[in-house]
Amino acid sequence: MNREVMLELLKDIGQEVSISMDGVDTVQLAERDEYRLILMDVQMPRMNGLEATRTIRQSSRGATMPILAMTANAFAEDRAQCLEAGMDDFITKPVDPDLLFETLLRWLERTR
Repeated sequence: MNREVMLELLKDIGQEVSISMDGVDTVQLAERDEYRLILMDVQMPRMNGLEATRTIRQSSRGATMPILAMTANAFAEDRAQCLEAGMDDFITKPVDPDLLFETLLRWLERTR
């Protein structure tokens, strides 16, 4: 459900979006295609978002790509784990569209 809401929000503002089903697919997409930003779900099957981020950060393309955590876990220790794994920012679910757009704009402006 969250994925569908995010997809519609992003398409409504004209963003081209790729979707992965798990962390392994996310790493493969990041290696294969060029993205300006990754919204990384922290809890995914096969490879969680923390491990996927660590793996992406090891590649030359992924070393500087903005990766934003998306999680329902909003505690300080969850945020710290995401940042320690190499994520750049943190968005909680359910997503507040205004906060999402503000955060995306801030990071997308840096990748121009």
